[in-house]
Amino acid sequence: MKSYFDCWAEVAGALFSQALSGEPELSESFPKPLGPGSFGWAATLSGEVEGRFSVLFDGSILETPLVGEGVDQKAGWKELLRETFDAAAGELLARTGKKCHVTACDEVEAESKVSHSFQLRAGDRTWTVLVRDDLRAVEAQSEAKSQPAAPAAAPEANPGADRDLRAGAGTESARPALTPGLELLLDIELDASLRFGVREMPLGEIVELGPGDVVELDRHVSDPVDLIVGDKIVARGEVVLVNGNFGLRVTEVASAKKRLESVRCLF
Repeated sequence: MKSYFDCWAEVAGALFSQALSGEPELSESFPKPLGPGSFGWAATLSGEVEGRFSVLFDGSILETPLVGEGVDQKAGWKELLRETFDAAAGELLARTGKKCHVTACDEVEAESKVSHSFQLRAGDRTWTVLVRDDLRAVEAQSEAKSQPAAPAAAPEANPGADRDLRAGAGTESARPALTPGLELLLDIELDASLRFGVREMPLGEIVELGPGDVVELDRHVSDPVDLIVGDKIVARGEVVLVNGNFGLRVTEVASAKKRLESVRCLF
């Protein structure tokens, strides 16, 4: 069964390849000492997998621009590494059903013990990446299993707009009731897109955008993303990696009425 480390290694290989030029490759190797100025961060995880997971880089990697010239490269690596921590948690959930999340991400300079060592190659450059894995699986407490199921809460009289998105995708109750003739449309292919966030920008800023610029969105990396069909949100979920490609693990789906409206708005 996949561990958090296995998921992190897959996610890191994919995300690092997008961040560095030269078709970088992350491969496990024999441990080697880090060069001067080494740096890294330790993620604290909680949930069904908990503990500490730290990653350290060779300091010379800061000489290779990650987020554009004139930008704090160390801060860029922190954001990228935090993204790998969060994405690995999502991948672990998709692969094994184990839920965990990152509660903290603290900077570290060295570790007394190393669990895994990698070589990160990009072009003719090679850097050492060290990992310390102090995570452990948390067994479900028997007390929780013995507790009777809580009665279902009565539905609210005036549900808000967000109530149109409900957990439990794939259940019978979530499927739209088909009216006569509607089944004839079920083979129509629609374009679906993921929305990670939005930001309003003055036209002047848009005109001045150039390679290396960073546009901050209104959504944290751990927040769910929207699945859009037409101009309607039909579902929300967590971004995962599927065979090296980005995917969406659905956690909420819109009501049947809202999903059908997403089709109607295309005609």
